[in-house]
Amino acid sequence: MSRVIALFNQAGGVGKSTLTMNLGYHLALLKQRVLLVDMDPQASLTVFMGLEPSELDKTIYEAILIGEPLPIHQSIHNMDLAAANINLSGAELELVVADMRDVRLKEALKPLRKHYDFILVDCPPSLGILSYISLVAATHVLIPIQTQYKALKGTELLLNTIARVRSRANRQLKIAGVIPMMHDARTVQGEMSLQSIQEQLSKIGAIYPTIPRSVAFVDASQEHVPLALYNRSHPAVALLDRIAQSLTVL
Repeated sequence: MSRVIALFNQAGGVGKSTLTMNLGYHLALLKQRVLLVDMDPQASLTVFMGLEPSELDKTIYEAILIGEPLPIHQSIHNMDLAAANINLSGAELELVVADMRDVRLKEALKPLRKHYDFILVDCPPSLGILSYISLVAATHVLIPIQTQYKALKGTELLLNTIARVRSRANRQLKIAGVIPMMHDARTVQGEMSLQSIQEQLSKIGAIYPTIPRSVAFVDASQEHVPLALYNRSHPAVALLDRIAQSLTVL
């Protein structure tokens, strides 16, 4: 069975969608079968992968709300994608009164797991029900965190949410680790925050290589390609490859 990894942080702008696409690509380079799942109504991952959300007839919304088979867009940079669009924003309200809401995503992914080695779920930047059902569906949670003071202060709510899921809805959920993101080594705040992350969060899981802040990620996303295809020699490419290799032994 595949490893289902939820990339989760309630804060926005930490690079979850960018990380999901790039880690997926590096896992694919390692001959892993990869499915990316966009659970964010903003559909950033869907856009980064080259699809126009407003033009999609079927998305993950129909799978979790109506029970239709999950629509898969195949072979985008050697990865498959379950896309999202703005319709998913209504799911937060609709799932409140839905029966078996906690396992809606888990059930949608269940028939697909035998076809993939990794399913990477890009969670929305919130502590709401879409993030909750993503954690229920996951085998592991991976935490991208920006190396800034306020980002570290917000981890208590994040960890409380994970603990709540593990206490009842998904007792088997494991913390795959933490990835420091958008690091600027030129600033005192960046270096101090990174040190704090390494000291405090190493108690809950592995601290993976630190991904530097770089406009190259933005440029690559605008071209709808992973960083390794946009600029193979970029220093972050080797770091992403190391992280992907570490994930294969989870």
